[in-house]
Amino acid sequence: MLRLLRAPTPSRQPIHARCFHASLARLHLVGPPDPISHLRPVIYDDAPPPPPPHVRHPYSLREFTGDTREYQWKMLRQEIDAFNHNFWKESNTRFYAAKEAVLQSLPEGTTPEQREAALTDFYYSWVVQERTRLDKYGEEWRRRNWDAILLGARVHYEKLLSRIMHPFS
Repeated sequence: MLRLLRAPTPSRQPIHARCFHASLARLHLVGPPDPISHLRPVIYDDAPPPPPPHVRHPYSLREFTGDTREYQWKMLRQEIDAFNHNFWKESNTRFYAAKEAVLQSLPEGTTPEQREAALTDFYYSWVVQERTRLDKYGEEWRRRNWDAILLGARVHYEKLLSRIMHPFS
């Protein structure tokens, strides 16, 4: 089931005020969680159009007309989503395999308390083992997000300037 993400309507503004606005409403959709990464994918309403069939590279900006920064920003958002999804999919796959190996290594007559103790030890060792990897991921994810935020702000700022400088075009 897909859900709509939309900003709440301010209480002072009537709901029908949107019909007087000239631009289209943008609604990003959120899909069901991935069974491995547990992340819900975002389906962007303003995603870059698919490339024409004669273009060989899927991220070539020569195929687009207009502001290439906007296309870069839209592709950067999707690259960040893919980076995030791939990291957690790979991490969770390794985690579940290691957890299953710990559970399989327990003797047959293991009590629930012994099982919980073994899992507690496993969880602790997993966190210690993955600390550096998670720190690197967090730094990279934050860097990519800031790049996207800055590029998105630049794109929106340039659109605003364009509207101010050429209000009737």
